[in-house]
Amino acid sequence: MSENNATVLIVDDDASVRNSVARLARAAGHVVQAFASPVQFLEQPLPAGPACLVLDFQMDGLNGLEVQQALQDNGRRVPIVFLSGHGNISTAIEAMKKGAGDFLEKPFQPRRLLQAIAHALEQDRKSLSDREDRDEVTHCYEQLTGREREVMALVVRGKLNKQVAADLGISEKTVKVHRGRVMDKMEVDSLAELVRLSEQVDYASVRAATAAGDAHDADDE
Repeated sequence: MSENNATVLIVDDDASVRNSVARLARAAGHVVQAFASPVQFLEQPLPAGPACLVLDFQMDGLNGLEVQQALQDNGRRVPIVFLSGHGNISTAIEAMKKGAGDFLEKPFQPRRLLQAIAHALEQDRKSLSDREDRDEVTHCYEQLTGREREVMALVVRGKLNKQVAADLGISEKTVKVHRGRVMDKMEVDSLAELVRLSEQVDYASVRAATAAGDAHDADDE
């Protein structure tokens, strides 16, 4: 992805700091969205592409840690670079433990801030890529029938076809058929690939999709 696909979100109630960070980010080739209050920021959706948040730690209303917590509570993921004129070691440690990308004290050095932004954006690029991979794997897994999922679960545990057949009370020939369909639907050519993908399946999403499908089927009866 090019730098122009990345968005730097800025939340600071000090207009001079907000404008200074915005100028730096734009000069580095980033798209910028600036907000004067955390409430205003939290009301807006996050960009679809890679992004990072440059967040003032001490503001009226919600402080930086509270904004960070609100994002986590809402399942919104974005790397955070904290700016603080009131920071201390304990608050920095707490912010980092909760996933902050960096914690800089004001007045910040422009080069240091740009480095922190670049690092945070790279983190988000990787996170988005990993999420897309998991979503694709989960989508493939959702296409499996219940029996195919049972066969897959046993196969990735290292069981032989005859052992799977015995466990499920079906013929070895039937296991081979199901196993072939699993490989096709999961778009893999080897057991090693299947094992690797099985570790990426978002089973919570699959259960939710299955439950929704069951409810829909019940409504149709």
